[in-house]
This record gives sequence, structure tokens and C-alpha cells, in this order.
Amino acid sequence: MTLINAKLIDVKPGYCEIQIPYDVTLTQQHGFFHAGIISTIADNAAGYASFSLMEEDSSVLTVEFKLNLMSPGDGDLLIAKANVLKNGRTLTICRSEVFIRKNDKEKLCAASQTTLIELKNKPDK
Repeated sequence: MTLINAKLIDVKPGYCEIQIPYDVTLTQQHGFFHAGIISTIADNAAGYASFSLMEEDSSVLTVEFKLNLMSPGDGDLLIAKANVLKNGRTLTICRSEVFIRKNDKEKLCAASQTTLIELKNKPDK
């Protein structure tokens, strides 16, 4: 997260928002945010949204991830907002929407659905 200058903006039970300001080192050949960066922010937002509902001594891992890219990441700020759809005993399903901000307007550029697993009694190192 430090490498890509991602900022954790908000975490509430079952919700997370992360933002990444534009940096040319995070772009592809047309100067748009790279799909790898878009998928990273979507996955991380889902991870924190899910983790916010887990037991304190747990850890979280992504099990499955589906991403739809809908428009280029052409703007000055990438914004991921994730919500928990279903919080089960072991698996949690999250939806992330990734927006691009350009000229003070936000446009949906990607959406993902992520399945995450809670590793109980296995805190992060």
C-alpha cells in the first residue's frame, strides 16, 4: 500500500474506502491507471471491509476474485468503496466499486466481487 501511495480513507463495520492519487508510475501505456492497480485497490478495500467484521485474533485472505473493468482509469484519483454482502462463519462475500475522479466528477471504472476467508486464531505477523 505504501509503494502505490494508497490511503485508507474510511473503515466502518462492513465497509471500507481506499484512495490512490494519480502517479505516472502506476499507469499503463496510455497514461491510465493500470488494471493491476485498479484490481489491487478493489481487493484491499474488500479485505478491510471483511476484516472489520472478523474476530480480533483473526487474519483474512482472498479466496476468489472477479473484476470487471468498465472504463479507463483516466483521472487524478482512484477511489475504491467496498461493502460486505454476506458475512458467514468462515467466508465473507464483498462487492467493491472503483471510481475514477477527473475534473471533480466520479465515474465508475470497475466492479469486483470477492470471497474472503477468516483465519481464526491466526493474527497477522
